[in-house]
Amino acid sequence: MNFVNSEEPHEERRQHERSRLIIDVYFNGDDLTGVASTKDISPGGLYMNTQAEIPEGSVLTLRIPLEGHDVVCNGEVVYSNPGRGVGVTFQGLSDADRAHLEDALRGR
Repeated sequence: MNFVNSEEPHEERRQHERSRLIIDVYFNGDDLTGVASTKDISPGGLYMNTQAEIPEGSVLTLRIPLEGHDVVCNGEVVYSNPGRGVGVTFQGLSDADRAHLEDALRGR
């Protein structure tokens, strides 16, 4: 038997449910510094709208002001849509910052 389009569906890479939250996020990389707005965020990462061209694999330092507390961590760009935005996965998020982020998202 020959099955047409019998491929497995594309595997979802996200491990956390995302919340729609639009806030400013401050980022620093090797050759760039800027402010972008988030499109969505989760305890595992975020998508930020930016016209900056940031290639996949870039490591950024992120500062996310969230309910009176700045969450600061590194993030790796895992998806890049040049001129539109990037998907970033958090690296080195402290337990305290992760708990603060989860509490802020739960309260939405």
